[in-house]
Amino acid sequence: MKIMVTGFLGKMGRTTVDMVLAHEGFDLVTLVNSRLVRHAEEVKAFEGVAPVFQTIEEALKEVEVDVAIDFTQPSVAYAHTKCYIEHNVHPVIGTTGFKLEEIEKLKALANAKELGGIIAPNFAIGAALMQNFAAQAAKYLPHVEIIEMHSDSKKDSPSETALKTAEGIAAHRGEAKKRVGQPIERISGTRGGEYLGIPIHSLRLPGYISSQMVQFGGLGEVLTIRQETYDRQSYMPGVKMACDYVMKSKELIYGLDQIL
Repeated sequence: MKIMVTGFLGKMGRTTVDMVLAHEGFDLVTLVNSRLVRHAEEVKAFEGVAPVFQTIEEALKEVEVDVAIDFTQPSVAYAHTKCYIEHNVHPVIGTTGFKLEEIEKLKALANAKELGGIIAPNFAIGAALMQNFAAQAAKYLPHVEIIEMHSDSKKDSPSETALKTAEGIAAHRGEAKKRVGQPIERISGTRGGEYLGIPIHSLRLPGYISSQMVQFGGLGEVLTIRQETYDRQSYMPGVKMACDYVMKSKELIYGLDQIL
């Protein structure tokens, strides 16, 4: 499988490069990053690993690619994915920040070509299982809140993982439940933001990579579903699974939980 890694100078990109090089069935054919000049010294470490390009358009003109693994920035996520699809390259997208209407447009574009792909806010298998378990629990315990924690370098909040978890919960619990009690916020935002009737609380602190807790409350009981990520290596089994999946698929899907 001929693989491109876009955003290879980032933390996730570097981890992905190591995974691709170590996996017998994968062939790393090109590396892309938009900041080659700014990080010229770091780029030297990749000399001889694979051809390096500043844009995906340049890379795709020169190199044959089956799958593009993309961990870049939300500002370019849609344009990158659209470009992969237009070039018949299977997208495996870990970049977050997509709007729902953008995902629907990309699905339509990929499905018209019968091209398999995936956009996943989180490639940790444990996180995907957490989303599935939470959706099932919501059928029986409709009162729920989400607490998500990430490193202080993550700028957006809430995380896309939290939003997708909330979407799964809302789809399975039926009518949205009002918050328990009549909260009076002495400080605005203390009770978190609300999405699809589900409160979400975001923490940004040094020491975290990512963590999420889905807290259900019922009559005389509580249920906690929690997933912790301690190392970026935890995402790699999911990325490998996604690469194998998209090569056989004929549609673009949203979320690793869709293929478990």
